[in-house]
Amino acid sequence: MKNILFLFAIAVLFSCNSNKNEATENGLNSEEKSEIKKGFETYINPLDIDYTYMVYNSSKNKSYRSGADPAVIEFKGAYYMFVTRSFGYWHSTDLVNWEFIKPQQWFFEGSNAPTAFNYKDSLVYFAGDPAGYGSILYTDDPKSGKWTPTASISNNIQDSELFIDDDGKTYLFWGSSNVHPLRVKMLNKDDRFLETGVKKELFNLDEEKHGWERFGENNFHPTLKDGYMEGASMTKHNGKYYLQYAAPGTQFNVYADGVYVGDTPLGPFNYMKNNPMSFKPGGFTNGAGHGITVKQTNGQYWHFATMALASNAQWERRLCMFPTYFDADGLMYSNTEYGDYPRYGANHPTKAGQHNGWMLLSYKGDVTVSSSLKQVMKFTSNDDEVTVTELPKEINKNGAIISKILTDENPKTFWVAEANDSRQWITVEMQNAGTIHAFQLNFHDHESGIYTRIDGLKHQFSIEVSENGKDWKTVVDRSSSEKDTPNAYIVLDEPTMAKFVRYNNVKVPGENFAMSEFRVFGLGVGSQPEKVSGFKIKREEDRRDISFSWNPVKGAQGYNIRWGIAKDKLYQSWQVYDTNKHFMRCLDRDTPYYFSIEAYSENGISEKSEIIYIE
Repeated sequence: MKNILFLFAIAVLFSCNSNKNEATENGLNSEEKSEIKKGFETYINPLDIDYTYMVYNSSKNKSYRSGADPAVIEFKGAYYMFVTRSFGYWHSTDLVNWEFIKPQQWFFEGSNAPTAFNYKDSLVYFAGDPAGYGSILYTDDPKSGKWTPTASISNNIQDSELFIDDDGKTYLFWGSSNVHPLRVKMLNKDDRFLETGVKKELFNLDEEKHGWERFGENNFHPTLKDGYMEGASMTKHNGKYYLQYAAPGTQFNVYADGVYVGDTPLGPFNYMKNNPMSFKPGGFTNGAGHGITVKQTNGQYWHFATMALASNAQWERRLCMFPTYFDADGLMYSNTEYGDYPRYGANHPTKAGQHNGWMLLSYKGDVTVSSSLKQVMKFTSNDDEVTVTELPKEINKNGAIISKILTDENPKTFWVAEANDSRQWITVEMQNAGTIHAFQLNFHDHESGIYTRIDGLKHQFSIEVSENGKDWKTVVDRSSSEKDTPNAYIVLDEPTMAKFVRYNNVKVPGENFAMSEFRVFGLGVGSQPEKVSGFKIKREEDRRDISFSWNPVKGAQGYNIRWGIAKDKLYQSWQVYDTNKHFMRCLDRDTPYYFSIEAYSENGISEKSEIIYIE
């Protein structure tokens, strides 16, 4: 998948969730209004940072941004995020707002699957040379961008993770293969991290037992049965060693991180029974694998991971972050429910990282656009190929061009305008009026011709809203912005009631203005959906597979299926739109599970159904 070296640093991070289904006339209950007044920030996945254009596929003239394989550390009260082939890294003081740092010395093609470690708040060690030679850089001032290189100490290292234990003993975990297991070797941190001779094979995937490790979109591929094991990451908690790994492939919706637990860094390791610990297969943007778990200074854990965009290319990716916990039984899990809806930031004292209750208002809204060079529908099929369909131009009865794909909750579909200027616009008439709190603009890279990190890129636009489609007011004005925001997340200073939203372009990167999804968040004015009834579950002959059906709920946009290994451990969820049945292949063969389901709409989330036990 990716060849890599390694980088060292410790960890920390951010943000959370909460469902509020009560809505007042202005869309917030008293508790939520109070929290906004207190200044609690929110964020959304994919993360809103200035992703770098990739060198992957540059020989094929494929130009696109990507961010993957994050390594996040805390160093002297600030946070640093290193990302594959980004030609630098990001700095933050709050885990929500990130600023790019361009280092003075770096690898020619950017770091690859980086690893980092903060050693006693004195030095940050980093590595990730795409050539695989294992060179280490270090600094005592990462914000300055000044690094000192050391001689290379290893070769053929892929997806490495450096871990220095409390006793100073140093370990390097690595591996990226659909054949070979994860491995570990000991290093001498006092002598250029040279190998000590201790080397051990740890564990491999076991697809016959673990359905979520099977290769392919939705864990199915007609010929390839072996998933890729990669992206090792180590977390020590309460004297136990939680070795995380990614499977089955970075381009798939089911890309996830699992855990094996040991009493020492060398093992033996035991499979964690509630795996995977970070899993987001449904919703708008999918995947939550090849990540790192970091501990915030207040003790809160966070998991940064990789999401699949896979529109321009299979390696087109984005970043996500989820709050992570250890339960009373020592099981590690992340909260990924409604994982691409707005979430509380790290400054919330009790709900950091949880869904903040703002729902999707724009789903299936009627969209008209200023012009249309092309509109493309894309899906990743079960044979690992992308099905591409260019849609014919549609005109409504008023003579306006229609674009259905901008509100379809599919990040792979996109619309391309005929130009990139102030004459280009998008208008969304939402199905129902609602109180708007935030926007997420997912811009698309269409033949931009950029293949590296470029300074001075910016997204300039304004957004207007209207209750009747005739009288408009401006609520966002970035017409002179200097920000580069390919996944712009914008929270309004004051919520506003509207049924219509209009984006007015000024200038964005690339030859043509293009967008994949225009998302509007807030609360509708209606009642939350009724509780789901008729929830039926069938575990298939292949016990890794399971099918669901239920009675449709009036007014629901979709449904969220929850499951886990105990009634109080429903740590997994799969969000679906517009269906009353679902099939998944991600269960562990020998594990019994508990299931529940809920409906959701722009008005909130229903009461959960009764929990059902399936042997």
